[in-house]
Amino acid sequence: MKEYFFEGRIYYRTNEFKPDRLTLIFVHGVSGSSSAWFPYEKIFENKYNILTFDIRGHGKSKKLPHYSDYEIKHFANDLHDLILHLNISKFVLVSHSFGTLIALEYIKLYRENVMANILLSPITDLGKGPMARIVRLALRSSKIFSLFTLNLKPGGHVDYSKHQNSTDWDIKRNLADMRNTGLRVHFYTLRQSLIPEQEYFLEKINVPTLIMHGEKDSMVPIKNSITMSKKIKNSEFISIPNVDHNTVHNCVKEISKAIESFIEKNKLL
Repeated sequence: MKEYFFEGRIYYRTNEFKPDRLTLIFVHGVSGSSSAWFPYEKIFENKYNILTFDIRGHGKSKKLPHYSDYEIKHFANDLHDLILHLNISKFVLVSHSFGTLIALEYIKLYRENVMANILLSPITDLGKGPMARIVRLALRSSKIFSLFTLNLKPGGHVDYSKHQNSTDWDIKRNLADMRNTGLRVHFYTLRQSLIPEQEYFLEKINVPTLIMHGEKDSMVPIKNSITMSKKIKNSEFISIPNVDHNTVHNCVKEISKAIESFIEKNKLL
């Protein structure tokens, strides 16, 4: 895997792209970075074309100063710009948590490019719960964000091997993520994920979709994913026992095997 910067604003990693191989694109979640996918790069890089990247304001990508800079559509358009730059025509989109909102927005805007869609711990409808209403109320005023220092210096990559088997509310891992992203960007992005009226037209998604969700997720009810799977045609749902929202770090083997099986079952190769 090699590192690159697109237009000085988006950090990304790829292996050597080969025209006869399937392309997998990975999208991480809030306050994470492409380092969340390092184990998956090692597993898949000799079989598939791999693209991982840091979403805006995260990891080594450029931080932007305003709340409006972190609207979901901007993340999706960043991804589209990167895909055009790399001349990728068709691919499988793999996303986790907040990254699933980016993936769904991308499919809404650029449906024709996506061969299949893999959603890990998706957070659609998160903004409709009672806790979301409380947090949204607390974050409603822009004055709240002014309490946090705006550091526009890019961060780096958290070494998640130091946080193996960490839970949803693991203090060390969450602090490492927040320090890396910065509190203002963290809360800007978090607030965007809690907007209740976002519409992703799930019934119109017409590509094979795999949804995976931990049975012990304390952040997003697993029932949300079950409902989602019923709305999306040609979708498959897998519940993961004894795992919380942090599936991407704690279920590498299970998720990798499920991705391989899904690709083979849908004859994507």
